[in-house]
Amino acid sequence: MGGDVSAPAGRVVRVNGPLVEVEGLGGVAMLELVALGPDRVSAEIVALEGTRATLQAYEYTGGIRAGDVAEATGDQLVGVLGPGLLGHAFDGLLRPLSDAPLWLGPERAAADAAREEAAWRFVPAVGIGDRVERGDVLGTVPDSGSVEHRVLAGVAGEVTWLAGEAPVRASDVVARVGDSEVRLAERWPVRTPRPIRDRPPGVAPIHTGQRVLDLLYPLASGAAAAVPGGFGTGKTMLLQQIAKWSDADVIVYVGCGERGNEMADVLDGLATLVDERTGGRLIDRTVIIANTSNMPMMAREASIYTGICVAEYYRDMGHDSVVIADSTSRWAEALREFSNRNGDLPAEEGYPASLASALAAFYERAGRVTTLGGRTASVTVIGAVSPPGGDMTEPVTTDTQRFVRSLWLLDRELAYARHYPAVSWTGSFARDAEPLGLWHSANGDPGWARRRARAASLLAEADRLADLAEIIGTSSLPGHERMVLLGGRLLRDGVLLQNALSRNDAFCSAAKGAALLDLVLDVVDTCQVLVERGVPASVIERHDFGPVLRAREDVGPDDAAAVTERRIAVLGELEGLA
Repeated sequence: MGGDVSAPAGRVVRVNGPLVEVEGLGGVAMLELVALGPDRVSAEIVALEGTRATLQAYEYTGGIRAGDVAEATGDQLVGVLGPGLLGHAFDGLLRPLSDAPLWLGPERAAADAAREEAAWRFVPAVGIGDRVERGDVLGTVPDSGSVEHRVLAGVAGEVTWLAGEAPVRASDVVARVGDSEVRLAERWPVRTPRPIRDRPPGVAPIHTGQRVLDLLYPLASGAAAAVPGGFGTGKTMLLQQIAKWSDADVIVYVGCGERGNEMADVLDGLATLVDERTGGRLIDRTVIIANTSNMPMMAREASIYTGICVAEYYRDMGHDSVVIADSTSRWAEALREFSNRNGDLPAEEGYPASLASALAAFYERAGRVTTLGGRTASVTVIGAVSPPGGDMTEPVTTDTQRFVRSLWLLDRELAYARHYPAVSWTGSFARDAEPLGLWHSANGDPGWARRRARAASLLAEADRLADLAEIIGTSSLPGHERMVLLGGRLLRDGVLLQNALSRNDAFCSAAKGAALLDLVLDVVDTCQVLVERGVPASVIERHDFGPVLRAREDVGPDDAAAVTERRIAVLGELEGLA
């Protein structure tokens, strides 16, 4: 941070945890960074009243006392965006953690400097004298992750100079467009959305590899989803599965106030898992933003903006990015604590009145866009919500539901029954299911919407009959209703249940998921026909449906043909009961 020598230095007058009040700062603005004390602790201006400024500190404020110098920097909180992000872990302010000292403090400058001095090879994609528009690709940087790193023009004009293929540092100029210099890395205010050309019409799905999501509650590329659930319902496991298996080009995983051991598990899993698309490590297309529960609280508040800023950076290159925030409840708790220290009038459950607008500002940065360079790309946001005590009526959960397109509600009873992913089919929704059904119909699967509607109807009817059977007994139900109960069990255990530790079942292709669902629905239809022919329901229920239930684990993740063969065999065996 470079200080603004024209602005007089202020003095600290009050310190209350991350809240710091300063008197005497001149010529400052909201969201400007201020360096506090001899260690130059970073803090951001969040309120101005006369000559007094209220700041939120992004680092530990121990040792700062009244009378210490506060120096305005003239900058907002910015992220240094360039090569070297993929495959590495950073804190909430996008400072590298990989080479950081054990105790985070002023020594972090050494890690930041090492990142600035790293050398990269720039390969020009245009020539001197070429005319470029804003967002056009000027060159690429090989060996910067498993997706192509593109250096983009910030202005339109004629290319007047280009760096050769010699090693360059992040701060070096690699091209000149007109009178403007283009550096290998750029600085961007993380709270400011990056510009786009427009938002094209239409939707396309993002494939997560998790059947319950892809078949029943799909998410459009560039949309937002929330995963609310109480403690132990499997939020982190589900998010890790999406990070590992979704078809996004770049994953930005934000550990926002979660436990450090969970972040260590994420890092270890991504580092060891092979990326099926590139053949390299999955972490080579992943950026980790780690601000765990033992790190500074207000850096947690900034971490989700840092994560989505990185995702927008790769979106502008033409890549589809996914931001996974685990969890937004811890982020909201940081807002609540700071608001209470500042003496703001509390709203529901002590959260600030601006909570809903803050959530909206975060989720609305998701989108499928046409970039300035004319490429179609997206930022998809998936945020976990951890309601205290599993209370789904608390403010963070209820406000979040207003701003997302898909809700994947995790059910405690399913989780305790060891049904994973424990996504509830009674409380979840997907607002883009209809347009996504049209997309599937236009892309080779005209039966997608019908299949989804039948599955949802079967689950709802099976739940209704299960409540009735608990009162009067299953044997008292008519045969066709007993087949609905059977179908609900086959659907839950044979399709929606998924084993994250299985080589064949951790990931499921769209074709295999459709084949499994067709298998169960066709079996249910055949059983109903058998009942109509006079076959007793008890005879059908005693039939071995193990091949149906085991199909998800017996065949490979992309082997839809093997599921189809099993469907033919199972239906043939059922016909023999008539």
